[in-house]
Amino acid sequence: MSAKVCIHRNQINNSLPQKDITVCQDCIKTGDSWVSLRQCLTCGHVGCCDSSKNKHATQHFKSTKHPIMKSVTPGEEFMWCYIDEVYL
Repeated sequence: MSAKVCIHRNQINNSLPQKDITVCQDCIKTGDSWVSLRQCLTCGHVGCCDSSKNKHATQHFKSTKHPIMKSVTPGEEFMWCYIDEVYL
């Protein structure tokens, strides 16, 4: 059995727009809080993690199909491909 590999690295945008990566704007709009934050590496959208009530980062993936996100929470350093279900 071979290890899973992400084939979507070519969709990482190395010149993401400058955005506020310290809040989940979607949670701010609804008055909710979040646990950790994830940034889409295709467009820069910042959403809350799956441990948060609203799971805005995953909702963003489901609506856009942008495959890779990274944690922007201090102390967390990882990237995840939703499609291939693998850490990068």
